[in-house]
Amino acid sequence: MLTVHHLGKSQSERIVWLCEELEIPYELKRYTRDAMTMLAPAEYKALHPAGTAPVMIDGELVLAESGAVVDYIVAKYGNGRLVLGPNDPAFAQFLYWLHFANGTLQPGMGRMMILSRLDLAADDPTLLAMKGRLDRAYDLLDARLRESEYLAGSAFTTADIMTVFSLTTMRYFQPYDLSCCPNVVKYLGRIGARPAYRRAMEKGDPGMELLLR
Repeated sequence: MLTVHHLGKSQSERIVWLCEELEIPYELKRYTRDAMTMLAPAEYKALHPAGTAPVMIDGELVLAESGAVVDYIVAKYGNGRLVLGPNDPAFAQFLYWLHFANGTLQPGMGRMMILSRLDLAADDPTLLAMKGRLDRAYDLLDARLRESEYLAGSAFTTADIMTVFSLTTMRYFQPYDLSCCPNVVKYLGRIGARPAYRRAMEKGDPGMELLLR
């Protein structure tokens, strides 16, 4: 059985959610961030040389990186669910948004989080450039969600599971005003109505307010 090591308020929520969507058996082990540093505790960092969340264990395998863990679980336990194949008309869109999550959106949030802690002037060129890139990423998402129910189209997929963390929980670390992204807000309403998402968040981060708007 899979063991999902979940660090509170982290990208490992994706793995808990995936397991709930697939309704596969797994053991959940929760860890709390250090109250002062907001970093993972030593016992979590010891699970994998990267020292980052998530970490999944399947038998002798210890795997990190949320994208790798998601791909592993759907390949081994998904039975074709939550992914699109190359013959699907939406296959390219599925791949694009799947990789957009950690290739563009999450790095953009991370860069802004770091820059916001440097006390830079509001007109600092680097700050403005990075903010512009992040705004464009949100604009792309909003445009996509104006025309489709989910990121790959009408089907909910792992592209959605990979993306939602950056739109929600990551905003505890780097706030972003979604008032300019009405279609993203509507999308998050659909996500929040999914029973598997609600179960996952309550199991992984019980009592945490979900930033769905």
